[in-house]
Amino acid sequence: MSSRPAPLIPPRVRAVLVRVPFLVAAVRFVRRGPLARDRNLLITLTTLALVIGVLAAKVSTEWFSPSLLILVTLVGGLQLRLRSLIKLLVGVGLALGYIAITLGVSRIGLGLTVTVGFTTVLAVLMARTRGKLGVQGLRGDAMLLELRDRLKRQGELPPMPKDWGAKVVLKQAGGSSFGGDFLVSMRDGNSVEIALVDVSGKGVDAGTRALLLSGTFGGLLGSVDDFLPACNTYLHRQRGDEGFVTAVHLRLDLETGDYTITSAGHPPVVKFDAGTGNWQVASAKGVVLGVVPDLHCEPDSGTLRKGDALLLFTDGLIEQPGRDIDAGLDRLLGEAERLLPSGFRDGARALVNAMASGHSDDCALVLIWRP
Repeated sequence: MSSRPAPLIPPRVRAVLVRVPFLVAAVRFVRRGPLARDRNLLITLTTLALVIGVLAAKVSTEWFSPSLLILVTLVGGLQLRLRSLIKLLVGVGLALGYIAITLGVSRIGLGLTVTVGFTTVLAVLMARTRGKLGVQGLRGDAMLLELRDRLKRQGELPPMPKDWGAKVVLKQAGGSSFGGDFLVSMRDGNSVEIALVDVSGKGVDAGTRALLLSGTFGGLLGSVDDFLPACNTYLHRQRGDEGFVTAVHLRLDLETGDYTITSAGHPPVVKFDAGTGNWQVASAKGVVLGVVPDLHCEPDSGTLRKGDALLLFTDGLIEQPGRDIDAGLDRLLGEAERLLPSGFRDGARALVNAMASGHSDDCALVLIWRP
């Protein structure tokens, strides 16, 4: 048997309420239409603005200051659609006009007038932006936060066996939450795949495209044998010129330590050889993604033994204005020889901080080692 939920209003109370004049019509009006919330908030804010205007003019400007209309305008800019906001601004203007007529223009003051005008422009801009996004209130900001958190979670490496170590360091330009460098990875049994991608630009400008590509590249990783050619095919089909994309792909066997590196216009991967104590530059190379229809990569392969490590990074770590990239790579290897042998896990962050000091650019580093 199915039981109906208990009504919110008892039947006897409902029978009394429906006899109140205009109450049923008012409730239906409040609930009517998909934009009821926007309409009800507009009515509330407009009424509040007019009440503030009347009380300020008739009672006291100290208790009911005209500056309260600034708060009403800001709330409207954050919550109302642009068309509704315009109606609210008319109500705010009527309230200010009534105060000025009743008490004189001098009681409003030039400072308050300029502040209300600036707040009005700001509110219109906020409402217009939200209108383009098709969201209400602060939902647009919440969506960006969700996308940022998803990108961060996707950039985390999968759990590694106890006889392996890994560290990821992402540093976005200007301390932004978004940037053009991102990481996608996956593990299938004893095999792990990692792709470090660099979208042209930096900071928030490149972050929007990085958010889009991270989902696409994450879906391709592990689903196709030739990861970078598949990414290149996808980018080559896209219309428009939105800048270049470089990437490096690592496929690593966690049981044997065998690895294969493919690169598409990305800075070279470097390997630490515990036997010699030197860093060696991998020979993998290829064309930037999306430039040619068929991407041909020259892979590099090898084996990680006890004490060895692989270092993947983006060009923000070695590229500086007025300095050759090769010089930046030499500096990176020098800093790596000084910082990393004492402890790969702690040295990764110190290496990024040392290389990124003095310039603002997106930086990413992935360090995998075999203790």
